[in-house]
Amino acid sequence: MRCAVLDDYQDAAAGLADWSRVDLTVFREHLDTEDEVAEALAEFDVVVIMRERTPFPASLIARLPRLKLLITSGMRNASIDLKAAAAKGITVCGTASSSTPPVELTWALILGLCRHVVPENAAFRTAGAWQSTIGTDLAGATLGLLGLGKIGTRVAAIAKAFGMEVLAWSQNLTVERAEAVGAVLASSKEELLAGSDIVSIHLALSDRTRGLVDAAALAAMKPSALLVNTSRAAIVDTEAMIAALSAGRLAGAGLDVFDLEPLPLDHPLRTLPTVLATPHLGYVTRGNYFRYFTEAVEDIDAFAAGEPVRVLG
Repeated sequence: MRCAVLDDYQDAAAGLADWSRVDLTVFREHLDTEDEVAEALAEFDVVVIMRERTPFPASLIARLPRLKLLITSGMRNASIDLKAAAAKGITVCGTASSSTPPVELTWALILGLCRHVVPENAAFRTAGAWQSTIGTDLAGATLGLLGLGKIGTRVAAIAKAFGMEVLAWSQNLTVERAEAVGAVLASSKEELLAGSDIVSIHLALSDRTRGLVDAAALAAMKPSALLVNTSRAAIVDTEAMIAALSAGRLAGAGLDVFDLEPLPLDHPLRTLPTVLATPHLGYVTRGNYFRYFTEAVEDIDAFAAGEPVRVLG
């Protein structure tokens, strides 16, 4: 079988699993358009995709006549049209994925923003400045969590270790669930936003959460507050966030997810001085990559044996 691995930016796949039983081709560069993807993958039987870097809507699936097996890292991928794949007889499988790496990156962004790590490091290396900023204390501050699932719960535990107060809110969150992790349930999204020094988003993207943090929500936040998003870009109104940051109505943002990825070079989020951004690194660790690619090979072997595993849909 001919197998393609898409969006392997770090050229990691080949070295982290034994692909000897397939004819492997790795695409390191992102294919920007559906036409490019369809042309590149026309002769492949198996495609392995990294999370949601390259969407697989029905229109693309219809243009891949040889595709038999589509594998995504993780066990959920909203960018795959599972019904269209099933209609064409394409099996879709997933892999395990750890929630620990995005928790760690969330705190890297929070600490980087609060202690001005990037501008201080740049000044240290180039300008000769010494102590040009004043850091923000975490102890005694309030962390607001939009979402208290597996990742949000771990973020809350670390906040408590720093001596922070934790507010939490989501549509279905209960008092008992919040109290179990040492958090206080906010009565509304607006109460959480108004009462938090740092707001961190840990919600799945859905019809209910798309655009949840809009211009009105941002206006409810303190001008001194920070917004951190390692979940999904579409949960936040990007234009409203840029406007708030540009006007000083929001002190800063730590971002790992974007409406368009890779982010265009001329995008304002690349230049706003109060933005600390990383290129969707939340799940990008050696441990997670090892899980993704070794289990992708397991998925291929199981499919070839007629007993597919970790089937989605």
